[in-house]
Amino acid sequence: MDCDDDVEAALRTVDRRGFLPRAALASAGQDRPLAIGHGQTCSQPSTVAAMLRLLDVHPGARVLDVGAGSGWTTALLAHLVGPDGRVLGVERRADLAAWGATNLARHGMPWASEVAALPGVLGWPRDGGWERILVSAAARRLPAPLVAQIAPGGRMVIPVGHTMTCVRVGPDGFPHLSEHGTYAFVPLIEE
Repeated sequence: MDCDDDVEAALRTVDRRGFLPRAALASAGQDRPLAIGHGQTCSQPSTVAAMLRLLDVHPGARVLDVGAGSGWTTALLAHLVGPDGRVLGVERRADLAAWGATNLARHGMPWASEVAALPGVLGWPRDGGWERILVSAAARRLPAPLVAQIAPGGRMVIPVGHTMTCVRVGPDGFPHLSEHGTYAFVPLIEE
């Protein structure tokens, strides 16, 4: 199965409705971002699909989901990596992270979790880095602390300004960037 089929299967399997507040349920099928409270949104499905295709997640991967919010993207990533992988969603608002963790737990994928971000830490540093990092908030500039968390041979997809950027780290440890269209996101809080 190719990446497109895997992404489509994840979007069909992981129902967005299970990750939305009651007030947004009537709009769940619309291809637009939906408010989830605290000035945050559950991203537009077509945008999420484009990001996941760029991220090229494979079974068994170790993935960091920055700006996990309601837990929907964390659950989609968990579907893509399967039970041999590991997905950690990080959300800066502790109350939103707790709600996202509850949403995620209902979907029976114990290889995925969501936690509140550590104060003053962008991402979640890990020995050896992460094979994939998805960032669902727009950075003003490419954040060096997140680039440093990409494992050699790994990649990160992040909106920088309004441009979707894919950062690939070669075996030599140097990042290589490519740009993939214009999008609108809530801002990434870079502490």
